[in-house]
Amino acid sequence: MPRVIADEHGRPARPYRAEDTLARLQRLGTISAEMRQAGDDFHALFRLAQLDPLGAPDLRRVPQSVRALPVSARADEARRRVWAALKALGGPASPAGACVWHVVGCGWTLKEWARRAGWSGRPVTPETASGILVAALGALQAFYGL
Repeated sequence: MPRVIADEHGRPARPYRAEDTLARLQRLGTISAEMRQAGDDFHALFRLAQLDPLGAPDLRRVPQSVRALPVSARADEARRRVWAALKALGGPASPAGACVWHVVGCGWTLKEWARRAGWSGRPVTPETASGILVAALGALQAFYGL
C-alpha cells in the first residue's frame, strides 16, 4: 500500500510510482538481488555510454558544423564495457543481447520487446521473453562477478 504524503497544499496524497521490470521481477522472486544488481550495472553503463535513444544532447555543446560531437573518454570506455557485456551474452543480435539492450538498457517493457522482437520470422511470447531476460541476467551476474 502506498504511503500517504502531503501534496503542495498540505493535503494527504498517495503518489504513484512506476515499478521497473527488474524491480518487479525481484519482488516476485523471479530474479535474485545479484541478478538485479547486474541489470542495474548494465543500465548505468548504458546511460553513461550515451546509448539511450531518448537522451537529448546538451544544446550548449552542439557544434555549428555538420560533424558529430566527439565522444568523451568516459563514454567511450562505457561503450567498450557495454560491448563486452553484450559479447558475453552472444552479441547484440542474439536473443539475450537484444533483450538486455532493449529491456534493461532502453527501458522497454518485456511485452513491448516481445511484440517487436522475433527470430526466424516467429514472434516471441511474453513468457519466452521473460525466460530470455532471466537467463541473460544470470549470465550478466556471472560476467560482472556478482
